[in-house]
Amino acid sequence: MCGIVGYIGPRNATPIILSGLKRLEYRGYDSAGLAVLQDGKIEVRREAGKLSQLNGLVNESPISGAPGIGHTRWATHGAPSARNAHPHLGATGRVVVVHNGIVENFLELRDELTSEGVEFNSDTDTEVIVHLVEHHLATGLNLTEAARRTFKQIQGAHGIVLMSADEPDKMVCARIGNAGGVVLGLGEGENFIASDIPAILEHTRRVIFLESRQMAVVIRDAVSVETLEGAAIRPEVHTVAWDSVAAEKGEYRHFMQKEIHEQVRSLTDTLAGRVDFQSGRVRLPELNLTPDLARKIQRIVITACGTAAYAGMVGKVLIERIARIPAEVVIGSELRYSDPILDGNTVVLAISQSGETADTLAAMEEGRRKGALLWSIVNAVGSQAMRIADGSISMQTGPEIGVASTKAFTAPLVDQYLLAVLLADLRGVLDDSTCRKLVADLRLIPDIVGRALEREPEVEKVAHALKDLRDCLYLGRGINMPIAYEGALKLKEISYVHAEGYPAGEMKHGPIALIDENMPVVAIAPRDPWYEKMVSQIQQAKARGGQVVAVATEGDELIPPMCDHVFWVPQCPWMLSPVTTVIPLQLLAYHIAAIRGLDVDQPRNLAKSVTVE
Repeated sequence: MCGIVGYIGPRNATPIILSGLKRLEYRGYDSAGLAVLQDGKIEVRREAGKLSQLNGLVNESPISGAPGIGHTRWATHGAPSARNAHPHLGATGRVVVVHNGIVENFLELRDELTSEGVEFNSDTDTEVIVHLVEHHLATGLNLTEAARRTFKQIQGAHGIVLMSADEPDKMVCARIGNAGGVVLGLGEGENFIASDIPAILEHTRRVIFLESRQMAVVIRDAVSVETLEGAAIRPEVHTVAWDSVAAEKGEYRHFMQKEIHEQVRSLTDTLAGRVDFQSGRVRLPELNLTPDLARKIQRIVITACGTAAYAGMVGKVLIERIARIPAEVVIGSELRYSDPILDGNTVVLAISQSGETADTLAAMEEGRRKGALLWSIVNAVGSQAMRIADGSISMQTGPEIGVASTKAFTAPLVDQYLLAVLLADLRGVLDDSTCRKLVADLRLIPDIVGRALEREPEVEKVAHALKDLRDCLYLGRGINMPIAYEGALKLKEISYVHAEGYPAGEMKHGPIALIDENMPVVAIAPRDPWYEKMVSQIQQAKARGGQVVAVATEGDELIPPMCDHVFWVPQCPWMLSPVTTVIPLQLLAYHIAAIRGLDVDQPRNLAKSVTVE
């Protein structure tokens, strides 16, 4: 889950790489480094810590030249340190590598190389790659063929970029398995390599996505792609619509705050072109869904990780309630090892912001192996989860830089609502008036979310009151039960506060023992079918001396006397209510973290795209 940038062309690679790494720092920030070819020699600068540390080192000891490669690391093998930072040089100092992934047969390969006299200068698995390449170069192979031999030797999933001082006119890269993307950016007389699109958007929008077990030779004026076995590939060139300005904070203090407020726009974009309010119908053309196929589906298995899995839990309710198709949610890392019962009448629906999450991709592969239909809901256009699916839905949120996902949580809630309505319509389980009503309700969403965001100062005030909390219990029922999980996750991720999300009805079966004046309880209680039950849970918590914070519908007169604080959200159709009830919980976590002076966009130990198991 590291960030990779490469450049070959007439310009100085150093500022291009540092700028690209800055846009990828959300993928890893334990250490960073770059290597450029300067006066016929590979010069390397590496430093532990965030990218600012590397910038300082480069200012003290400048390097310039081209080609060049850079890397920002999230540690897997070896502690975060300058010694273990990428890029890694080979023993000759003439070959250098950056790498995303885990070399699963690292110990075996290291022992073989050590027995041949190779000395290792780091604790990383990555270093075996460059030593293997040098070993093959010593037999007379060129860099391309030495790299190919090496790529076939290493096990696991990888994104790799290599360059050599002895072949300065090229870089070689590869994607093997699901260790994250490898994107080739096509310029004029120059070309780029990156692990994610934002790194190169300021230079080009024309990109090629490498598929698994493909490698590319990149020179100034051309890119050639082939399989690891040597078969030539004619890759598709994509034009990316994202604007590099979208990756800037603008008026906001943090990317997370900016992205919370961008939800009005992202949800508007999610509906655009997909909803015909006049006819009351939904269109999802990229899903490739026909009436016959819709009627064939007997079961939907939603698979995802983290925040995306909680979005899937909301989707389960929507699909069952609207489309009347049995649905379940299975965490990606569990599905791949559970020997699931899947067949041709089952859909495996994967949800992933990056489309590169290793566990989710592996779950999709398990679904494919067992004959299931694969669908995906992803944010990154052209990502692996989109490419391998039989049909897909794009989230339409644009880049999400903050590690803690916000707009890429609410967008798939609406995407799954659209999917449920379309399935129900094609299967004939909705009458025309009900279908029109469900579609008409969508028109309300951008305005409702905007009104919820206008109450940010009220949430910030509560955040100041709760800034010293150490534990927190989030309660929800029905369609808002997953919002309790998501609210707790956000507080954990960026505020480092222990929090638990719980089905409210389960509170009396154990968690109620924890409630006292030091345990705030956040109760999600909009006016939905579970409202009266939530009122009862609030009363139970308050009776035990708990400090209660409620998310409630504007105008509710029953809840405020029972609570210490209330987050008001506008009245909303209940099946769309999670899109609004999550807003104050996102803001609460954000402001508590900001008040505490924490690194909101890059919380410790986390990375945006988890591309290792």
